[in-house]
Order: sequence, then C-alpha cells, then structure tokens
Amino acid sequence: MILSYLLAAIFSAIPAVGFGMVFNVPKSALKFCALGGAITYTSRRALLDCNLPIELATFLAALLIGTIAVYWSRKYIVPRPIYTVASIIPLIPGTYAFGAMISLVDMNSHGVTPELISAFIENGLKSISILGVISFGLALPSLYFLRYNKPII
Repeated sequence: MILSYLLAAIFSAIPAVGFGMVFNVPKSALKFCALGGAITYTSRRALLDCNLPIELATFLAALLIGTIAVYWSRKYIVPRPIYTVASIIPLIPGTYAFGAMISLVDMNSHGVTPELISAFIENGLKSISILGVISFGLALPSLYFLRYNKPII
C-alpha cells in the first residue's frame, strides 16, 4: 500500500512540473511544484481510501496545498499562485469531464436517451463541483492568512 502511494506521488509530480515548465515557473520553484502535486494527489487519494466523497477529498487536498503554499510564498518571497496552480493540476477532473462530453456526443450521434442524459448530468455536475471545490480550497487559506492581523478598513 505504501508503494502504491509512493508511485502515485511520483506520477502526480510529473504533470505538476510539466505544467510549471510550460508557464515559465522559476527553476528554483519547480521542486515545490512537484512536491505540491505529490502532496495534493496523494492526500486526496488517501482521503478517498477513507471513503470520503471525491468532492470533499478534493476540497481538503486543495485546502492543504493552499495552506502550504501560503507558507512557501512567505518563506521564499514568491507569489503563491506559482506553487498552487501547478500543484492542483493532478486534481483536475478530466475523467468526469470526458465522460460528460462523450455522453453529449453520443446524444448527438445516436439520439437522446434517458441513460445518456443521466450520464451527462452526473458527470458534468461532478466535474463542475470538483472544479468549484478546488477553487474554494485554494482561496480559503490565503483569505484567512493574508487578512490576519490587517485592518479591514
């Protein structure tokens, strides 16, 4: 089981680094992007293994990397999105979005059936909700920590 988590961490670090390289993240920050991608995906997978729904597991994983990125950004004086944007790439719900689009194409090709509508709505809503909780999970720590000890007005 530990080997499975270790392999998942390694394979989830690869797209995080690749995404960081595409968007010209500084070389010194790429190791943190890899570590962030490994942390987010592995923590979500561990939470899913504890029978949490994928939306809640994704929210907690995004909240974790959002909190860690606030720390890293303060410590290394680098903007927080450099770490967070690349780190959440392994959490993107590609399978659900693909399933929704395949259902939509099948409805166009073969006609509308209740099964296809159900698959489209289920996959589409799941991918939209996962994207929403990723955004909220990343934004929440910065809203809390960056506003702390600052006047509201």
